[in-house]
Amino acid sequence: MADIAKLVEELSKLTVMEAAELAKALEEEWGVSAAAAVAVAGPAGGGGDAAAAEEQTEFDVILTGDGGKKIQVIKEVRAITGLGLGEAKALVEGAPKPLKEGVAKAEAEEIKGKIEAAGGTVELK
Repeated sequence: MADIAKLVEELSKLTVMEAAELAKALEEEWGVSAAAAVAVAGPAGGGGDAAAAEEQTEFDVILTGDGGKKIQVIKEVRAITGLGLGEAKALVEGAPKPLKEGVAKAEAEEIKGKIEAAGGTVELK
């Protein structure tokens, strides 16, 4: 069992690209998809929630407020989403609302930085 814990610890150190390469290599070697392997291995993990949080690759960017700077936040929301003025205004005024869903961590962090620089507040899920 200690060997499995050590293996999990080592795998946690992989970059996203390395993990993708590993998944592809395992799919070729064993003839199964990574999704099937995760479905089988997932429930046996016990601490699956903590592991899933560490391995999350897609994020939802949720606008939680305008921080009192509605106009600046609306401008930034328009630039990020491509929405029209009325739609962006409605999104900001209706916060909390999702700005983008299923984006990579880097893009989510970039969006969060832009909104926070404009005065708004953002949550990543």
